Amino acid sequence: MVVGDIATGTDVLVIGAGPAGYVAAIRAGQLDLDVTLVERDAYGGTCLNHGCIPSKALISATDIAHDAGHAEEMGIHADPAVDMTQLMTWKEGVVDQLTSGVEKLCKANGVSLMTGTARFADEHTARISHSGDGQGSESVEFEHAIVATGSSPIEIPNFSYEDEPVLDSRQALSLESVPDSLVVVGAGYIGMELAGVFAKLGTDVTVVEMLDGILPGYDDDLARPVKKRAEDLGIDFHFGRTATEWYEDGGGGIRVATEAAGQAVERPDETAADGGHAEAEGEDETEDPEATDDLELSAEKVLVAVGRSPVSDTLDLENAGIETDERGFIQTDDRARTNVEHVFAVGDVAGEPMLAHKGSKEGQVAAEVIAGEPAALDYQAMPAAVFTEPEIGTVGLTESEAEEQGFEPTVGQFPFRASGRALTTGHTDGFVRIVADGETGFVLGAQIVGPHASELVAELALAIEIGATVEDVAATVHTHPTLSESVMEAAENALGHAIHTLNR
Repeated sequence: MVVGDIATGTDVLVIGAGPAGYVAAIRAGQLDLDVTLVERDAYGGTCLNHGCIPSKALISATDIAHDAGHAEEMGIHADPAVDMTQLMTWKEGVVDQLTSGVEKLCKANGVSLMTGTARFADEHTARISHSGDGQGSESVEFEHAIVATGSSPIEIPNFSYEDEPVLDSRQALSLESVPDSLVVVGAGYIGMELAGVFAKLGTDVTVVEMLDGILPGYDDDLARPVKKRAEDLGIDFHFGRTATEWYEDGGGGIRVATEAAGQAVERPDETAADGGHAEAEGEDETEDPEATDDLELSAEKVLVAVGRSPVSDTLDLENAGIETDERGFIQTDDRARTNVEHVFAVGDVAGEPMLAHKGSKEGQVAAEVIAGEPAALDYQAMPAAVFTEPEIGTVGLTESEAEEQGFEPTVGQFPFRASGRALTTGHTDGFVRIVADGETGFVLGAQIVGPHASELVAELALAIEIGATVEDVAATVHTHPTLSESVMEAAENALGHAIHTLNR
C-alpha cells in the first residue's frame, strides 16, 4: 500500500465491466460475496458500447433500408433515405439503455462500483488510479480477483488510428456521415459485417485480405453465399494482398497501397477469432490476377479490421505472478483460474474464441468457483455467429472434425430455398446442416448459413448440451411456417426421411 492511499477490502475484485466482468460481478453478488467492480471506460465494455450492440443496430437499420429499396419483386417500390444523424442518435439510445441497465443491475445485486484503472501491486492488492485532476488513487485488498479487461483492435504498421482517414471498428460505428468510398483491410467477421453496412448505405467498398478468401476458419460452403451476396452489393475483393501504407491523393481522398502477401494466403482450417488476418503458411491459391503486383486503391476512408489483441499490458500482472502467453493472453484452466490460484481471467483477455457469450459464461463459472460451487467450463456446445448477409451460425463439430475424433458421422442438410417461410421473406440463400454420431445418434455439431442463422443455432447448441439425438430433434414438432422447421428437416434428412428435400 502507498502512504496516503485510501484502502478498502473486498472478497472479489473484478477488473473490467464488459460482458465477462459485469456478469461475473453480478453472479458473485447473487452468491452473497462482497464484490467490487472496477471499470475505466464505460459499463458494458466494448461489446455494449463500441462493438456487438452498435454494430447489430446498424446492421438491422441498413437491412431495413436496403430491403425496402429492393423489393420490386414483391410489388414494393421505394427509395429509402437514411438520415445518418438520426440513425446514430437511435443507435446511441439503444447503447445507453443497455449500459445504464448494467449499472443498475450491478447495484441491485450489491456490487460496489469504482471508476478507474486497476493495476496489481501484489497478489492480494490492486491500486486503482482515478482519471482527472486531483482524483488520486486508492488500494483495494482482495481475497480473489477476476481479470476481465477484454481486447482492443490490432493496429498494423503505417495505419495509425490517430490519423483521421484511418478507422478502427469503434470509429467506423460512430461516423457522422457516410463515406463515398471505403477500403476495408481484413475479411474476417468484423470486416465483412461492416463492409455490408456501408455498402447498403451507398458506399463503394473494397475489401483487401491477405488470405485466399473471406471469413477464415469457416468452411467454404458457409463463406461462399456471404461472398456472393457481398459481390451483389457491389463490394470488390482483392485476396492474397496486404495493405502497406496510405497517403493523401491531393484531391481530398487517400490512396491505399497494397502488395502481394506471399505465402500467407491459404485459409486456415480452424476458426480465427482475430478476424482472419493472422499469418498462415501455404501455397498461393488466390484467384486475384493482380496478386503478384503492387496495387493502389482510392478511397475516402480506410477501415482496419485485422483482429483484436488482449488488454493485459496495463495490469502489472507480474506483480501478482500472473503469467501470459506470447500474445499476451492470460492462460486459464477449465474453472477460469490462472496460474495464481485465487486470480481468475475471463473473456477476451483469457484467449480465443473472442465471443461475448463465451466471456459471460466464463464470468459465471469464475464467480461460482470462488463461492465454492461445483462449476466448470465446457466449450463443446459453444455457438458462434457472423452477422453478415446471410448470417452464419455454428456449434460443435463439423463432419471432418467428427471423423478426426473417431466418429462415423451422419450428416443431414436442408436448403432454405425449400423453406416456405424463407421464400416468404425473400431470403433463401443457404442451408441448415446437422452432424450426428452415426452409432448413437447424438448431435455433434451444426453449421447454418442463411436468414437468422444466429438464432436458429441455439436449438442445436441446446441439443448438444443436453445430449439430444438427431431423432429427438426430428421428432420435435416445429411451428409452421417458420425457419426453425429447417432444423427439423435437416435432422430428418440425416435419418433418411426428410419430406421437403431429397434424402441422401
